[in-house]
Amino acid sequence: MKTYRITLNLESAFATPLKGDALFGQLCWAIRNRLGENRLTGLLDGYTRGQPFAVVSDAFPQDYLPLPKLPGRFYDKIDGIDRKAIKKRCWLPEEAASVPVTQWLVQAKTASDVIGQVKNLSEKHPQPHNTINRQTHTTGEGGFAPYSIEQEWFVPDIAWSIYLLLDTDRLSLDDCRQCLEDIGNIGFGRDASIGLGKFSVIGFAETTLPGQAGANACLTLAPCAPQGLGFDGKNSFYQLFTRFGRHGDIAVHQEGKPFKNPVLLAQTAAVFAAQPSASGFIGQGIGGNGKLSKTLSATVHQGYAPSIAIHLQERI
Repeated sequence: MKTYRITLNLESAFATPLKGDALFGQLCWAIRNRLGENRLTGLLDGYTRGQPFAVVSDAFPQDYLPLPKLPGRFYDKIDGIDRKAIKKRCWLPEEAASVPVTQWLVQAKTASDVIGQVKNLSEKHPQPHNTINRQTHTTGEGGFAPYSIEQEWFVPDIAWSIYLLLDTDRLSLDDCRQCLEDIGNIGFGRDASIGLGKFSVIGFAETTLPGQAGANACLTLAPCAPQGLGFDGKNSFYQLFTRFGRHGDIAVHQEGKPFKNPVLLAQTAAVFAAQPSASGFIGQGIGGNGKLSKTLSATVHQGYAPSIAIHLQERI
């Protein structure tokens, strides 16, 4: 698989975070809509057997990577800075990824360091919604009660990067880029029909993810499913979350429920003690054969994540 850096310009608010597993799901729908269902079925052959055609990372500020939340003993101490200020250091400059992990916290930046005067890369605001009862021509109770959806507005003029591992023998670079552009034009995630989730692809270039000599661990760039893969649990560090997924596109209107079975994942920026794979990703494909969805039995979920090879030095 080849590695690509995709650069995005975000053009609207978002109601769904730009996470790698969600991006992969919408990429599958874009492939189905542009290239046909048979083509998508062929691409997904072997997906749950360690043979993904694509693995997608989260979106990160351009030239930055997420700093893993390792126990403090793994990082050099920073004198004269309180704990709250240290916790705000969450972005690692990409060029610093090759220096020893012990120095990463010193090298890490806050959101204000990344973008200047503004404190955060984005702000969240509630957006009121109404559902009109066509009999009474007004809102009401139950399903007609007013509600709000949280929207995330990003700081303008900041480019965002996605790292994509792509098997170009199975899906060409041109087709992949076109499908990603389709997502940006239609809108990503929730409330795309009312203008949310718009972006443009302003860069698509082959790249190499940074790595360290003597690597004995992997840093993930997307949520992943590490269950049963034999990682050293005592020396792996990650945060768990449950993905309550739901179908998108036309599957929302098909017979059955739009919701998928919940999936337990390790959050982005996890560190797993394992020899890095030559494939550039870790994790596993989830679903297929009705395991994830009763509406579409072939449904799969990206439990893979692009990974960076790092050397984790134990410090007592």
